[in-house]
Amino acid sequence: MAPVVGSEDRTQYHKDFTLSITKALGDQLADSLKKLDRAPLTDESITRLKEKPGVYQLYLNGKFVYVGKADKSLPVRLRNHLGKISGRRSISLDEMAFSCLYVAEDFSALAPEQLLITHHKGMGDIPWNNNGFGNKDPGRQRDSTVLKRNHFDVLFPIDLDRPIEGLQAGETTLHHLLETIKTGLPYNFRYGKSAEFKVRSVNVPSAEMTADEVLQLVSAEIPAKWQVTALMGYVIMYDDSPNTYRSAWRYYRAGQRVDAVPEAKPAGDIEVDPPAADD
Repeated sequence: MAPVVGSEDRTQYHKDFTLSITKALGDQLADSLKKLDRAPLTDESITRLKEKPGVYQLYLNGKFVYVGKADKSLPVRLRNHLGKISGRRSISLDEMAFSCLYVAEDFSALAPEQLLITHHKGMGDIPWNNNGFGNKDPGRQRDSTVLKRNHFDVLFPIDLDRPIEGLQAGETTLHHLLETIKTGLPYNFRYGKSAEFKVRSVNVPSAEMTADEVLQLVSAEIPAKWQVTALMGYVIMYDDSPNTYRSAWRYYRAGQRVDAVPEAKPAGDIEVDPPAADD
């Protein structure tokens, strides 16, 4: 007769079984990326890639700093990063490298980027996945936010000394000039709209002007209640002069440049927006 299992029996004869498929996938992705060589983050290297979805890793001076994904096109996503980094101070594209893996489109449903983040986060890797690097324009409601000292925009602020691409010397409308600034800078330029901008004439003295010079020119042409504000990661222009922003480091008012000292919170965990989709 088979023994009766009573409450006093300590034998464990049943339990749940969990198959960690996602962990296995994350480990395999990380291992495959680790075996790859690294290419410099240049347009030449990116041009050699296939127009396919995939995952990638970025390196700064040989250190692994970021893992990301491209749902549609790895070249498009990596060019976004190339442009962003090119417009920053305290960092150079010469310091950047990348490696990447193509993945099938249906594999994207398994969130390969998150699998890699989970794999690496316990190892002290990928600091840029937790410092706002992958975020895009945070919107008007975040303009007054005080950033933490380890935020990407604090570590590598925007460069106002770089020329604006596509700028043309001569007479133009303020509206057209603002659009040229927006498309010609590698960081975001967000501004309020006004019908006056479409009829206001502006003379651009040179096609080789820096962002700093052009923004100073713009500030002389907009109404007195408007101002241009350079925040740590982007530039805004609204009719709120002389309001101040706690993360601003330069204002342009009535043709004058006013430098400021931005505030910063102690380093710590940063609220990260959802990963940006392919453009």
